[in-house]
Amino acid sequence: MTTATTAESGPLSGVRVVELAGIGPGPFAAMLLADLGADVVRVDRPGGTGLAVDPAYDITNRNKRSVIVDLKAADGPARVLDLATRADILIEGYRPGVAERLGVGPQDCHDRNPRLVYGRMTGWGQQGPLAHRAGHDIAYIALTGTLGMIGDPDEPPTVPANLVGDYAGGSLYLVVGVLAALHHARVSGTGQVVDAAIVDGASHLAAMIHGMVAAGGWQDRRGVNLLDGGCPYYGTYETADGKHMAVGALEQQFYDEFLDLVGLTDFGPARKDWTRWGALREAVAARFLTRTREEWTAVFEGSDACVAPVLSLREAPHHPHLAARGTFTDHGGITQPAPAPRFSATPTAVRTGPAQPGADTADVARDWEIPALLADGA
Repeated sequence: MTTATTAESGPLSGVRVVELAGIGPGPFAAMLLADLGADVVRVDRPGGTGLAVDPAYDITNRNKRSVIVDLKAADGPARVLDLATRADILIEGYRPGVAERLGVGPQDCHDRNPRLVYGRMTGWGQQGPLAHRAGHDIAYIALTGTLGMIGDPDEPPTVPANLVGDYAGGSLYLVVGVLAALHHARVSGTGQVVDAAIVDGASHLAAMIHGMVAAGGWQDRRGVNLLDGGCPYYGTYETADGKHMAVGALEQQFYDEFLDLVGLTDFGPARKDWTRWGALREAVAARFLTRTREEWTAVFEGSDACVAPVLSLREAPHHPHLAARGTFTDHGGITQPAPAPRFSATPTAVRTGPAQPGADTADVARDWEIPALLADGA
């Protein structure tokens, strides 16, 4: 693992972002922008957001600065509008209409800064019958068909943490959206609102699968298809020590090499014969149970069989490949994923640890030339 320096700034150096504090996909999106070098000021509320994580360990707030503003106070909205006036991007994750009621909605901000990109992060989106309903990742991906694709066909769907909805379908689409809108604003001089809804993003992630369904190459049920665990040469298997190996030998040459290394060459014709998939799965499962994960890792070392050990979160940073690349980094005593992706001319880094609520008010007031921030007594 590498230790980050503070010399690098990233390709978004000079871009100013205001993040209205929330939980989940909004903070993660703002972290991505901060990792890329943007000056992200998180507007925390008095008393916090209710997230049950010690702020000192909330990595999604790294590389940011924090001020505290009470939006329900008489002068609270004005402080946020002062920030928005000097910002390139603003991100909020309230239910539809809340920002407007607080006096910091898109129109309020654009009246002060027409070039502002106003990013809205929600689960259901700004319009639609469910727009004002509460929800979390699991409900959003359930409605899109995404959750129903994952897991054993004889068991309830498997919950993929909050990665598919909150972060992949939410944060990543919000970041793509606000950066595209920022490009447009710099060309045209006109900002706009970016409506990033998790239901939209999670649905969009399955574009290839929808095409396969239409072409008759994907059954609309889980655990029976090429990429959902139904295929015996694309899945996970338990080893003798209770751990697991992941197999992804899809192409013919990789499949042949895989069978050779596990000693099951008689199953060569089963690759395209669905009627033999059950027997192949049983044979592969039985073979993996004869050795430990470490032993199987050694068997596949240096091969193109597309097989890898399934590591835990604590094990992953120590894998030789990830360590060599510096995929993880240590900062402030916390081992964490390094910023991604990588840039040849404007490298990124973990510059600062998680922003502590209100700790940067004086610095932001100076750097953004908003002395009124200090009037709140934060």
